[in-house]
Amino acid sequence: MDSVLRTRIITAFFIAVAAFILLFLMPVRVFQAALAILLMIGSWEFARLAGLGRIGRGFMLLTQASLLGLMFHYWQGIAGHALSFLVAATLCWFVMFLRMVTFRPGQPPGLNYRLLSFFCALASITFAWYSLSWLRDQPAGEYLVLLLLIIIWSADIGAYFSGRRWGRHKLAPTISPGKTREGLLGGAVLAALSTVLIARWILPVPPTPAILVALAVFTTVFSAAGDLFISLHKRTVGLKDSGRLFPGHGGVLDRFDSLLAGAPLFALGAELLKW
Repeated sequence: MDSVLRTRIITAFFIAVAAFILLFLMPVRVFQAALAILLMIGSWEFARLAGLGRIGRGFMLLTQASLLGLMFHYWQGIAGHALSFLVAATLCWFVMFLRMVTFRPGQPPGLNYRLLSFFCALASITFAWYSLSWLRDQPAGEYLVLLLLIIIWSADIGAYFSGRRWGRHKLAPTISPGKTREGLLGGAVLAALSTVLIARWILPVPPTPAILVALAVFTTVFSAAGDLFISLHKRTVGLKDSGRLFPGHGGVLDRFDSLLAGAPLFALGAELLKW
């Protein structure tokens, strides 16, 4: 085993332990506060990917901190409007995904890019915090978040190995040349299998296998698109990683880019299914 892979495995282990502690041993409000801190680091990274100057970065961080602070403070008032928030988040991601269609490699980050990235950063971070906070606040919230993480991790693992073994057709060659359609398919299959097998053990009343498979597949597709969305920004500004917080993995956005887009869709499914 080479040193890079060893570092990635060790870091992933500590991330998993920290996630377990926050999910199962800490109150909801502690989870929400820790999540806000983590996502604020992600916001700082996104400000770099947006190509903002010092004043722009400061304004974005201040705006983001204000949004998360207000939502945290007034949580009891906004938690009951989950359907509206989650539908808005999902629709917002559909709009943001359009940027991948218009992406052209080699274009310098001009004013339009900076403005769009500024609002995309605020939307993605804010909706991710709301979605994960709402999931954790449900009666079986810790298990819902765990199931979401299992889908994301299974999709990553399945995409990695199936892409290496069978990958032939590029998924988005101008954005992330290493990702393939076969990898996405393998990730969706493993995520669906993992969800069906594990949901029956961790959810009090699991939905039918067909519903679980559909939710896992849609969440996988959204999470993969979220990964590409962050890669688009890294490629535009010429950065390999968004940060260095996690050895072997990069920054918050490198490690949790799939979760930014996957969490709102999964939470919307959970709300519609009334888990």
